[in-house]
Amino acid sequence: RFANYCMAPKVKAKQLRGKSKTDLEKQLHTLKTELATLRVSKVTGGGGSKLSKIRLLRKSIARVLTVMNTSTKDALRKFYKNKNFRPRDLRPKLTRAKRKDLTKKQKSIKTVRQMRKERAYPPLVYAVR
Repeated sequence: RFANYCMAPKVKAKQLRGKSKTDLEKQLHTLKTELATLRVSKVTGGGGSKLSKIRLLRKSIARVLTVMNTSTKDALRKFYKNKNFRPRDLRPKLTRAKRKDLTKKQKSIKTVRQMRKERAYPPLVYAVR
């Protein structure tokens, strides 16, 4: 239904994922210019069909931007995959408590006093029948 009266048919995210970044930028530019013309026609008193097109164009622009952002984020995830440090937005979200929790190595570290105590008083082993 949308394709009948709009210059650009409805944009689908599945189709956008295969496109390159330059193609996406071109498509975004055309969608934005079309939206600008529709907004002008709205002010001058355009028909009802043009007003409903505005919403569809806004949604299409959002789809293009979403695909662009997810592709850049995926590329960043690949880049930082085996690095020691990664940006905060690429780190696992978890909960605040789990993020602040000690690592396994930090948990296993013992103080000198604790080690001395364990050496002096080893755990008792009983012979059980």
